[in-house]
Amino acid sequence: MSAPASGTFDALRGYNYRLWAGGAFVSNIGTWMQRTAQDWLVLTELTHHNATAVGIVIGLQFGPQVLLLPFTGYAADRFDRRRLLLMTQSALALLAAGLGVLVLSGAVTLWHVYVFAFLLGCATAFDMPARQTFVSELVADRQLANAVALNSTSFNAARMIGPAVAGVLIASVGSGWVFPINAASFLATIAALLFLRGDELHVRARAAGATGGLTEGFRYVGRRPDLQALLLMLLVIGTFGLNFPIYIATMSVTVFHGGADQYGLLSTMMATGSVAGALLAARRARASVEMLLTAAALFGLGCVLAALAPNVILFGAALIVIGIAAQTFTTSTNALVQLSTDDAMRGRVMAILLAIALGGMPVGAPIVGRVADHFGARWALAVAACAGFAAAAIATAHLMRRPR
Repeated sequence: MSAPASGTFDALRGYNYRLWAGGAFVSNIGTWMQRTAQDWLVLTELTHHNATAVGIVIGLQFGPQVLLLPFTGYAADRFDRRRLLLMTQSALALLAAGLGVLVLSGAVTLWHVYVFAFLLGCATAFDMPARQTFVSELVADRQLANAVALNSTSFNAARMIGPAVAGVLIASVGSGWVFPINAASFLATIAALLFLRGDELHVRARAAGATGGLTEGFRYVGRRPDLQALLLMLLVIGTFGLNFPIYIATMSVTVFHGGADQYGLLSTMMATGSVAGALLAARRARASVEMLLTAAALFGLGCVLAALAPNVILFGAALIVIGIAAQTFTTSTNALVQLSTDDAMRGRVMAILLAIALGGMPVGAPIVGRVADHFGARWALAVAACAGFAAAAIATAHLMRRPR
């Protein structure tokens, strides 16, 4: 048996993963810049602080994770993931550029953002399962949990930088320039994919033929009570707990009466916690259900503290706690599912996981947005707190049923 990975940055010793991580980091900064600009555009420029409209945008962007589920996971298992990622990354770049042209020309309307959010969601639906499972081709099995955690670290380190940069750009030159900058950032990932060393890739077993598809993925999960518990916890938190753009934007604008710079700073503070959570996960060789239980309970507690925060400083401190808990939960869930799933089924199971994590938002985001509109932003955060405590209860029930 291989020795467990050692060190927080063990996966970065390999050339392929190091190249991929560098390109992904640049692209992730651009992605977070666009997310911030898009939310701000809808909330303050195209509507009058309408959180429901922001929720609809989020729903349209993540809805395709569910709508295209029969195809996305199987595509990641059946086709060459490197080529698939080249196609999806190129599509995402073109869509970001197109939306940027509309914003800069002054022709953009709310329905334009809705359409582009849906198209971005369609491209992302194919990109994410391929991206998540492609990591297993860049590193050895013993480094997989470490690589997954480092991916999350990169994603959230970019979240520290992207929103802050976007806030400065929005305040100085307007939101329109953020979108072409994001389009250019995808070139880093595309270049990394083109320059990977093919002879050093760890090519895994692929799904044979054209049968089985998603149905077999659900059958596989149906035979695994452990996966069912993990995915149910993710469903609860993903649907009602991970709608951070709504929570942060509405608290910043309607409760603390700040501008784009404050919104970007608050997003960065939460990302600081997320990076800390991802680095803590990278130091652990394995994840566990007990860890998920603790993270879910801490997430609920952090949302309670954020909802009760009397000023923006304490709200930002609570966001750091939420970021640590949310990232520990999502990173550990990702690693547990990947490591306990057969290679030939990994793409389909990860597509189900991503559909649950992100596809739950089309249901939860409009609901949370309506709660914020009618009852206030603090009550919307209370919904997130309940989601965290419910996920902790599911983990507790699973541990009580599990044989010792």
